[in-house]
Amino acid sequence: MKIIAYSYTNPLLETSPNQNIWGWEIDQIYQDLGKRTQLQQLINDCKKQPANYLLIRRLEELGDNLEQVNNYLNQLEAMGVIVIATEQEYTSESAKFRVELLNLLQEVQRQQRSRSIRQGHAKSRLEASPPPGKVPYGYRRSKGKYLIDRSISPIVKDFFDNFLLYGSLRGAVRFLAKKYNKKISVTTGKRWLINPVYRGDTAYQNGEIISNTHTGIISKEEAAQIDRLLRRNSRLPSRTASAPHSLAGLVFCSQCQSRMNVTRVTQRYQNQEYLYLRNPQCPQNPKCRAIPYPDILEKTIEIICRDLPVAVSGINFPQLDTIKNSLNDKITKQQSILEQLPNLIETGVLDAETAKLRSYKLRTEISQLQAKLAILPPVNLRSVAEAVSIPQFWLDLSEVERRFYLREFIRQIDIIREGKEWILQVIFIF
Repeated sequence: MKIIAYSYTNPLLETSPNQNIWGWEIDQIYQDLGKRTQLQQLINDCKKQPANYLLIRRLEELGDNLEQVNNYLNQLEAMGVIVIATEQEYTSESAKFRVELLNLLQEVQRQQRSRSIRQGHAKSRLEASPPPGKVPYGYRRSKGKYLIDRSISPIVKDFFDNFLLYGSLRGAVRFLAKKYNKKISVTTGKRWLINPVYRGDTAYQNGEIISNTHTGIISKEEAAQIDRLLRRNSRLPSRTASAPHSLAGLVFCSQCQSRMNVTRVTQRYQNQEYLYLRNPQCPQNPKCRAIPYPDILEKTIEIICRDLPVAVSGINFPQLDTIKNSLNDKITKQQSILEQLPNLIETGVLDAETAKLRSYKLRTEISQLQAKLAILPPVNLRSVAEAVSIPQFWLDLSEVERRFYLREFIRQIDIIREGKEWILQVIFIF
């Protein structure tokens, strides 16, 4: 008994299957990539010595349309080859008057139509063309590319600038509504912040990204800073991230293991306001005492000025530089290969279609390497730490500006109570 298997792979849509997927003792495997030359070889071999069984994954792998599928099935079954589709309910041996095939025709036709659409999208990706669908706000589509819409792009740029300045998504959304009367939801604002289009990159539904396909509204450095701010804010409750007080969301009580809230207290007939840190849901009895907010802020700044330079000096910068140099070397190597492709086409080493596919894969790999590079800490971290270790620096900032810098360096502030007294423990993010 002779058993053979056949698989077809469109390189634009998928990768070739592993030869161990069949689960049978296969005498020979025929695999096609792009063109069906091996399928024709299979037919020719079966004319000389027919096989007993042919395993395929799905019937649509036998052709680009129903006519081709039906033609190859007729040829194979006329030679006595039993065709088994492992991912569909079809076996030609048991098909009386092709009942199974007739039931599968509608599914095969639908799969062929879907495959044709996906293949068209894949060809667009090879040209680095934008995906189908609505153009992101701030851009317009022209000749298969994204172009900045000068009439509305300043709105998007101001949104990003506000977020970079204050690190507050809700604050940036309110800023747009106040300055431009442009009302967007917080969810839409979050999508703007993480959308690769605004960074000059194109993202596709398969999750792959190609860098530098058009002019971005923000730079790569700004994009990296936005990603750091988003990661930083993700550690905090959503509304705390835009709270007006710089310590909001950072302070914990080590005694009741709860996050401390900033509360305001006023006295009757007086305009003066007092701020305290307390936990309204403290489970202890009696509850933990509230602590004046200015006292905690003053002590926090004192600890930062004393301990931050020491913490930063403990970071292994040579190792960090090694990682960055390694990533940059890989990016340079991939870009060098990319630049050689036109010459390979001219000399006939690669055809145009294969070169486009290779170019697409190289550009997506470069984008992945650049993404890894972007999440690394900035190289000037030591100099920044020296600047913020000066007490006067903090005194000259507003509460919103202090919030930005405190969250850039601090993961958590623990209040350790000792009777009526307390001490602070500041935990840095590195």
